Amino acid sequence: MNSAPPKIYGLIGHPVRHSFSPAMHNAAFKFLGINAEYRLFEVEPRRLRDFLFNDVAVEDSEGNRISTDDIWGFNVTVPHKERILDYISLESESSYLRQIKAINTIIKKDGIWKGFNTDIPGFARDLKEKIDPVDKSVAILGAGGAARAVVYVLANSRVRDIDIYDIDDARSHAVVGMVRNLFPECDIKSVDSIEQLNIRSKDILINATPVGLKNTDPCLVSYDMLHRGLFVYDLIYNPPETRLLSLAKRIGARVSNGLGMLLHQGVLSFIHFTNMIDSDRQIAEITKVMRLALQDELEGLRG
Repeated sequence: MNSAPPKIYGLIGHPVRHSFSPAMHNAAFKFLGINAEYRLFEVEPRRLRDFLFNDVAVEDSEGNRISTDDIWGFNVTVPHKERILDYISLESESSYLRQIKAINTIIKKDGIWKGFNTDIPGFARDLKEKIDPVDKSVAILGAGGAARAVVYVLANSRVRDIDIYDIDDARSHAVVGMVRNLFPECDIKSVDSIEQLNIRSKDILINATPVGLKNTDPCLVSYDMLHRGLFVYDLIYNPPETRLLSLAKRIGARVSNGLGMLLHQGVLSFIHFTNMIDSDRQIAEITKVMRLALQDELEGLRG
């Protein structure tokens, strides 16, 4: 029997309690017989540097205290995806992430924090299972770290055009600049309001904001902005149906929440955490285990 303490991995963000990540990662650790645990860590922006570089005691979401020195790797969510780039090292082959400015997976390697982005291939895999993005016209709500990964995938997939809106226009302009630098042929622009996204002329609408996480959150678009031929993708997965998705379903549009993206990026993060060989067989096995764990979480929400 293994009496060694488990290796600790987790998710840092603010907030994180809504996350399904522990369920899928812990199911995969158990399936493979790996002595490790995945936990949730609520980390305020002002505490991010201490979390990374100082041996401080932190509490997970269950109230367990642990030294940050004992954490081997973690995923990153709102609001740290962009800022964390100031503190970590990137593998040379991933230097393009400096331009994208969004990291969601960190591992400790030779005493140094190394950063990766599994949101990009995770979103790409999920999107292509649901719609062919080639030559589609896209509207995006939000220009944070998750939106940067989404826009990269869309531009790389040769969509026809992208309009993006964020309440902070400096962020949306920065995303436009990033895309124009990486994909000069991509037709992308920032707009000054949700109305100017002209969603009725679009094929795809993506919500990359956190609006919808709370039951009290408003719907960012109105009924008359949508149409039946639209595909609406909300990166939020808990709740599984946001007000945006509910409204889009009422009008007859196709919809998807972000659970598939969570699954696919989680599988790739797990491969980084465990240093597994990125093989088709292993990916298929871990994907199946994690998918079942996420389905159990959804059933728990439904009661």
